Amino acid sequence: MVQNILDYLEYSAASCPDKTAYEDLESSYTYAGVLENAKRIGSALLKNLPQNAPVPVLMEKEAWTLNVFMGAVCAGCFYALVEPDQPFERIRTILGTLEAKVLVTSRKLLSKIQEVGFPGKILLAEELAEHKIDEDGLANRRRNACDTDPLYAIFTSGSTGVPKGVVVCHRSVIDFTEHFSGLFGFTREDVIGGQAPFDFDVSVKDIYPAMKVGATLEVIPKKFFSVPKKLLDFLDDRKVTSLTWAVSALCIVSMLKGFRYKVPASIRRVMFSGEVMPVKHLNYWRQYLPDALYVNLYGPTEITCNCTYYKIDRDFEEDEQIPIGAAFPNERVFLLDEEDHPVTEPGQLGEICVVGTALALGYYRNEEKTRQVFVQNPLNRCYPELMYRTGDLGKYDEYGELYYITRKDFQIKHMGHRIELGEIETSFQALEGIERVCCIYEESQNKIIGFYVGSLETKEIIKQLTERLPRFMIPNIFCRVESMPITKNGKIDRRALMENYCAQ
Repeated sequence: MVQNILDYLEYSAASCPDKTAYEDLESSYTYAGVLENAKRIGSALLKNLPQNAPVPVLMEKEAWTLNVFMGAVCAGCFYALVEPDQPFERIRTILGTLEAKVLVTSRKLLSKIQEVGFPGKILLAEELAEHKIDEDGLANRRRNACDTDPLYAIFTSGSTGVPKGVVVCHRSVIDFTEHFSGLFGFTREDVIGGQAPFDFDVSVKDIYPAMKVGATLEVIPKKFFSVPKKLLDFLDDRKVTSLTWAVSALCIVSMLKGFRYKVPASIRRVMFSGEVMPVKHLNYWRQYLPDALYVNLYGPTEITCNCTYYKIDRDFEEDEQIPIGAAFPNERVFLLDEEDHPVTEPGQLGEICVVGTALALGYYRNEEKTRQVFVQNPLNRCYPELMYRTGDLGKYDEYGELYYITRKDFQIKHMGHRIELGEIETSFQALEGIERVCCIYEESQNKIIGFYVGSLETKEIIKQLTERLPRFMIPNIFCRVESMPITKNGKIDRRALMENYCAQ
């Protein structure tokens, strides 16, 4: 029975020691090499830290960083990637929340962290990796470990703008990884193309399925997602077989007609999450890679990556939505109305709620926020059972398929009607000549603003939307943009859209 994520690493290091585990443009590490590096780094860290202490890692998205993560885990601690390109104030907030005694960084980033003014001990990863392995010390930490000990913390700001550290334990990641890799057929022959930043939970779906089966994780440089030719060359040259990407990353390829340049024939699995996948972009991918498996994944960071999945098994029209599908094994997903009654009728909206092993431990040193969303399941009055309120609204269709509709805070009251902005976006996105869409409600003006990338003029958009939507759902203002601003997690940056609009 797997009790610690290191069981995966040790198994792969023993069964395929010379197999490439992590690779980027400049470096490559075998499974045996990763385990040795992790033991050396872990041996150094356990001299500085108690069990289950946070290890903030201020390093870039590269293969070497993953060795450092595993070093923190070997020390019986948990890691938290601190993205070095963030504003200093956000970095300070994250480090202040962790109250970490040490911070691990690389020599090339030392000057940046000195500017931040970290009061604790700064450790260089390069020096940690030269430390002598303390087998007894590492074994002692392992003996005292539980599968409910934290593995990582990911800081997400959500709608508040203030970073919240979602803490996830070994058991949750193991439980998810077992089902995720099994359902979608990951094997040692897979080459995973890692798009996600390491402080975004999509990366968890790259790191641990690869580690479990002994596959190779190719870390794709962030800069390649603005140069599709380089991106497609990378996927083709590295013979990448599996993509688990943010929707916006897939849309970059389709918007720029990247497959006219090259189709990486090795790709056999395309999975996406983070936002609603526009059907026209999905259809573009399916046109060029018709034999690949396509999967719509849904779920927030707080439930260890995803709680539902839908294997694309039919064709969709461009004005249709894709279901978010069924719950992963060992998770229960259901809808509750505003009075916490179960929602089962087709077409009725309810908040998507989740129970099961996959739930995160909560927010680090933020008991108030934790209590707001990790609550007792109101349908269970017999014994304690934690439930996570996602803040997302969903509904069932007449066939019992579950759909994500919108965020609760994207549901608006406009002209006397309750409106889901996601419904407007689906219809808007389906118009010929429209590439990407984002609708935002400007409450002070009581107006819906439709931001879009595309060639249509406002008059034509209104004409076509009138055939699809009631008048009160048609945006009051249309704003064409050259491209959608994207957050570092690959989602449309709504705040940046509004800031640019207000500055005009």
